[in-house]
Amino acid sequence: MNYLSVENIAKSYGERLLFKDISFGINKDQKIAFIAKNGTGKTSILNILVGKDSPDSGQVVSRKGLKIAYLAQESNLNLKHTIEQAVFNSGNATLKVIRQYENALNNPDDSEAYQKAFDLMEHHHAWDFETQYKQILSKLKLEDLTLKVGTLSGGQQKRLSLAIILINMPDLLILDEPTNHLDLEMIEWLENYFKKEKITLFMVTHDRYFLERVCNEILELDQGKLYSYKGNYSYYLQKKETRIEIEQTSLGKAKSLFKKELDWMRRQPKARTTKSKSRIDDFYEIKERAHQRRNDHKIQLEINMARLGSKILELHKISKAFDKKIVLHKFDYVFKRGDRIGVIGKNGTGKSSFLNIITNKLPVDSGKVVVGETVKFGYYTQDGITINKGQKLIEVIKEYGEFIPLAKGRKISAGQLLERFLFDRKKQYDFVEKLSGGELKRLYLCTVLIQNPNFIILDEPTNDLDIVTLNVLEDFLCDFPGNLIVVSHDRYFMDKIVDQLFVLDNNGNINNFPGNYSDYRIYEDSKPKENSIKEKKGDTRVKPTLKGKLSFNENREFGQLEAAISKLENEKKIIEKAFENNDIATDKITEVSKNLEEIILTLEEKEERWLALSMKLEE
Repeated sequence: MNYLSVENIAKSYGERLLFKDISFGINKDQKIAFIAKNGTGKTSILNILVGKDSPDSGQVVSRKGLKIAYLAQESNLNLKHTIEQAVFNSGNATLKVIRQYENALNNPDDSEAYQKAFDLMEHHHAWDFETQYKQILSKLKLEDLTLKVGTLSGGQQKRLSLAIILINMPDLLILDEPTNHLDLEMIEWLENYFKKEKITLFMVTHDRYFLERVCNEILELDQGKLYSYKGNYSYYLQKKETRIEIEQTSLGKAKSLFKKELDWMRRQPKARTTKSKSRIDDFYEIKERAHQRRNDHKIQLEINMARLGSKILELHKISKAFDKKIVLHKFDYVFKRGDRIGVIGKNGTGKSSFLNIITNKLPVDSGKVVVGETVKFGYYTQDGITINKGQKLIEVIKEYGEFIPLAKGRKISAGQLLERFLFDRKKQYDFVEKLSGGELKRLYLCTVLIQNPNFIILDEPTNDLDIVTLNVLEDFLCDFPGNLIVVSHDRYFMDKIVDQLFVLDNNGNINNFPGNYSDYRIYEDSKPKENSIKEKKGDTRVKPTLKGKLSFNENREFGQLEAAISKLENEKKIIEKAFENNDIATDKITEVSKNLEEIILTLEEKEERWLALSMKLEE
């Protein structure tokens, strides 16, 4: 069933054309992700779909009576309402029935009103709905319904907007970066909710695990053209690579044909026949095709980082509290050269405060922060940069530096750095106020990097960045030789660039986990659930206790070792089977043999460590 059709829409702002002749449809139960670079019109298309903006040409046709809900980047809630009022005044008929029932409960003397409210609850099947909406509010950490919307943070307001949309269950959900301002626990809950619910989605998101696990179709706006991929993110990556290869082949053929036709154009006689006029028209089409090129400029930066000394950053029993809320309690850690640490925790556990403490932007209550003399922080905060009205991009970046040194004695100017971050020469002289939110973030990254830091600290760097820029940033950070600390809710990003986690809890403790986010989830999922270890009421049996004890880190390592050993054993079996069946090409035998030796050696090391921990358990 078709819900909505977009027919040949176009949009431009002044001389800047965002897109033209864009057409697609949204059908019932589709879960579509829309991918495009920052500044190419993603949000404009969402606004056109919901009627907040109109196209310059073309039209959007929706099914009669279709209920559409739109989660924008900025909420438009009534700031004077409480959370409860915002939810119950959203126009949902079932919510009105629940409100009537709750009012009847508060007036037990009016039995007639109670009976009427009870009957309405039965008629509208509101009992389950009441449980569901309260669960949604709870999962999005909106338990105190008496709070005024105006007192909530921007992130809390967006979560409330998302909750209202989910509670009202429209026919079509249109979402602009729904995972922004959600912590990892909330994102995983929302991901599972969308996976199991029969719901129709059209969304813009940079969360690639979310794309992988939720979406069944991806639309990509690339170089002004729209491409559709009937599958998840992995399928999209595979098919896009094939498409680009085909385009490059076609481009090569077009260039060859252009050279041939150009030679004919130069030699043609002045008297033109009908046939030659047709060929001249074809020539200009060939010329246009031959001069097309992909504008994918990948960043290639080999920054000549300032030297790091032996002392980098030391945290000695640091503690911090805000009123009665403890965010850090006697935390100790000495940073080593090359540490790549991700910081995770629920919203409100103090992740940003931790970053501000280690950069001396926030004082500790007790303990000591020691920063090495050679350390040069590059700190990317959620606040961004202050930009004066009327400034141009090139002027902003030059305030932070004229150039940065590269490897082998080379250097790169501020303009060249901007160009590598996808701001072409013309764009560099645009006024900053014309940039989209994602482009502003990209500019901010440039201002951090041009200062040539040797210790990069990133607080939610993935918010509002498109997937192309994220891939570029990840490639840069993977090659960065200095120290790195990242706070991010983007699981894919964290998995790719960190190898250690600081896990913050609500009591001010930081647990050091040796691995990336996926490793951490595997470890957490392998732990027995709280309900499974509680003794049944009346059960007098005593649970056996282990004589030996492992430390917190050893316990985690033990769980990780089991998973790693199993994986290595499988890899070993696959290679050995390939040797048995002669499935390995002759020129690859040496390489595969070497790989097998490394696997066996690693397997032996991990088995020895697993055995040592096992013996410690049995002591």
